[in-house]
Amino acid sequence: MIDKLREIKKRYEAVRDELAEPEVMSDMKAFAKLSKEYKDLEKIVVKYDAYDLALSNLENAKAILQTEKDPEFRDLTKAEISELEPQIETLEEELKTLLIPKDPNDDKNALLEIRGGTGGDEAAIFAGDLYRMYQRFAEKIGWKFEVMSATEGTAGGYKEIIVSIEGEEVYAKLKFESGVHRVQRVPDTETQGRVHTSAATVAVLPEDEDVEVELNMSDIKKDTFRASGAGGQHVNKTESAIRLTHLPTGVVVECQAERSQIKNYERALKVLKARLYDLELQKKQAETSAARKSLVRSGDRSEKIRTYNYPQGRVTDHRINFSVFNLPMVMNGEIEEFIEKLRIAENAEKMANSVKTD
Repeated sequence: MIDKLREIKKRYEAVRDELAEPEVMSDMKAFAKLSKEYKDLEKIVVKYDAYDLALSNLENAKAILQTEKDPEFRDLTKAEISELEPQIETLEEELKTLLIPKDPNDDKNALLEIRGGTGGDEAAIFAGDLYRMYQRFAEKIGWKFEVMSATEGTAGGYKEIIVSIEGEEVYAKLKFESGVHRVQRVPDTETQGRVHTSAATVAVLPEDEDVEVELNMSDIKKDTFRASGAGGQHVNKTESAIRLTHLPTGVVVECQAERSQIKNYERALKVLKARLYDLELQKKQAETSAARKSLVRSGDRSEKIRTYNYPQGRVTDHRINFSVFNLPMVMNGEIEEFIEKLRIAENAEKMANSVKTD
């Protein structure tokens, strides 16, 4: 581990020197890329410097204890060693976590897609509840939250809604949300008070300004149609809605959120690129999971990941067998505890797998 940390510090110092060079400072793209790398490396280097200093202090303290005869000074040295040893142990664990290979998509913005699943009108209503949950979570963090496309349910909520989210570590925090979310409650339409089970699917797609997908525009079929839903008379007068079909994969994207056909086209293209990129990611995850199944993220979007039980006020994440009994707060955007525990579970998996391959 020490050798790896020394290499990281060398690279950190090299990047710092590069950032000061005039040709780099004049190239905004190169400067931004190096600044990002510098920031990432700095977290490790700061922790490594503290660890290195603590090791040096421990070594000096033990050396003093070997030669020092004065009882009072020996007691002070022993007290220092007692403080340093657990401190070093903590720093070592923190460094191990920082050295876990990072998901290259973690710092990216994301597209959040929510669709009503089994359960008819109630599923669409629940999809709307999930949308508001993520919206409130985004507001608390300070992310930009923008609806790209939405199809409303007949009794409320959404049959489908796609949102663009921009901010710091959006994908890192939301990537564990992909999968089937199940709700158990008495619907407003239920006259006999019976609890029904409905579901909505959530997909979180990493998005990049320089998306790693090359689109051949001749592979895309573009259709225009009249928007439906909210929008007044304009909805029925102009064909501003856009449907894009990627012929090689059959992926279809519709966008009707804007009054402008051009803006809807730009948004639809953005969603299409993210979906095609996500298809490639899922292929890679499927190849990996063939050899090693991940507890936290299997890449299977049809997997039931969480249940929201209203009669019991309970939310359970089935991947880590973790429950909380504060459902109203969760639906108000308090999902940090789930995110943190899933992140810890994924890191534990990565550390275990790195030990196996070493």
